[in-house]
Amino acid sequence: MAMSRLHVAYGLMSFCQAVLHNLFLVYHVEVFVSVYKISQSAFWLGEVIFLVWNSLNDPLFGWLSDSSSLHKKTKSSDSGDAVTRRISAIRRCGPLYALSFILLWFAWPWPGLQFVVCLCLYDGFLTVIDLHHTALLADMAVTLPDRTQLEFASSVFNAIGTFSLFASYFVWDRSHLSSFRLICLALAILSALGFVVSSYIMHNASSRLSLASAKKTDSASPDVSNQIAPSSNSLSSWSSLQLYAKQVSRHNNFKWFTSMNLLQVFHCHFNSNFFPLFLEHLLGESVSPLMSASLLSISFVLPHINNLFFLSLCQRYGVYHVVKVLFLVKVLLALAMALVGPQSFVVLCIFIMSNRVFTEGTCKLLNLVVSDLVDEDFVIHGRQEPVSALTFGTSALLCKPGQSLAPVVGMWLLTRLTGHSLFGEQADSTLVSSTNNGLAGSLSPASAWSMSWSGVAQLDMQSACFTLLVAVPLVCGVLQLLLWSQFTLHGARLSNVKRYRMMHDSSSSASKEPV
Repeated sequence: MAMSRLHVAYGLMSFCQAVLHNLFLVYHVEVFVSVYKISQSAFWLGEVIFLVWNSLNDPLFGWLSDSSSLHKKTKSSDSGDAVTRRISAIRRCGPLYALSFILLWFAWPWPGLQFVVCLCLYDGFLTVIDLHHTALLADMAVTLPDRTQLEFASSVFNAIGTFSLFASYFVWDRSHLSSFRLICLALAILSALGFVVSSYIMHNASSRLSLASAKKTDSASPDVSNQIAPSSNSLSSWSSLQLYAKQVSRHNNFKWFTSMNLLQVFHCHFNSNFFPLFLEHLLGESVSPLMSASLLSISFVLPHINNLFFLSLCQRYGVYHVVKVLFLVKVLLALAMALVGPQSFVVLCIFIMSNRVFTEGTCKLLNLVVSDLVDEDFVIHGRQEPVSALTFGTSALLCKPGQSLAPVVGMWLLTRLTGHSLFGEQADSTLVSSTNNGLAGSLSPASAWSMSWSGVAQLDMQSACFTLLVAVPLVCGVLQLLLWSQFTLHGARLSNVKRYRMMHDSSSSASKEPV
């Protein structure tokens, strides 16, 4: 059936992206620092350039993709045109993404230049693919069951894509990269071919679905709380950009969502950045190096597997309620861990893993929420075509500061709690540790936090890590519950928005002559 092929194609695109990106995340810094011997100044300059480029390219590529949908209000346009445009972009950029991945693993004479060029090229093509892939979720499906099925396929193929990470462990040797390079080259070729094949499969499947939807009729008139904006005349690109900025600033649900998601992105990257540190200082000698490596590897796979269960709950109860319960669980688990304390190894190990897995799982559900926001934006602004890529890109722009803030805030808090810098300019850590060894086991996170903050006592690294491990999800969870309670795109309002979107798509498809 067309839908099953559509799911496979959508999931295969996720696989082609994940099979390379997992290797990039784990190895690119070590290769440039330990193998290519990039200088410290060149490394930090490259990271700054990459940070700016990484923040700006999401809305930039979203604007380039969807700007015509903002300043053209032709009745002949529909979401089928957007789907075709996005599939073509993925088909063109997929092989280029694979090529930019290969360039990372073959040394240039100038490692500083290679670092900047390769990172920007890689992230640019990755952003184009990821932006159009997530936008397809909103363009190809409207109902929650259809979208959760696509996300289900994406999670399954993402989990399969982690095999590249396990395979790389057997060939990784920083002294001899020849075997690792062969693995990377083979995976890049596989990814490039997969993008081309999945694009053709998706194009054919989506075309058949468009013809099938043209036969459906819906005479229901939706009742939407916001008035539908009248179609405007053709606008210049600059005028349409200004208009879109005003529309986003007045889109209340979008503002509540991005505020909540900023905290979610912060928490996700905080867990990723400090996960090894928590394992080292909280579990310490209780786990072997092999066990620590296994926990790190499992933390890459479990969120995708766990997401399959969350998606089934979303189909039954709705995304809004599932996300709300996950925030509540986050707060309750943090409170329970604070009461138990760091003495129980088993409970601590379970909490560290569940904190990361559940937080990552929540992040993966939020694409469904952004897709609903695409629908609401389409309705309340009277668009003839959804601006999915631009909505996803704008959301990423507003939420990505959390990615940069996570390590900075985390290191600052550790410095504040322990009383010494972790970058070498530190006080006498021996004195700090011996002064507080008697307090570490007896202080609760709340009292430890207040005492260190007031300057009465400083904590050793184990107590500081435990305080952060409990305090960050607790604070983030409470704030997210407050913000999420203001989000109104659920229940009857969401049903009305989707009914209007489906009616518009059906009427637009019916107006076209089948080829």
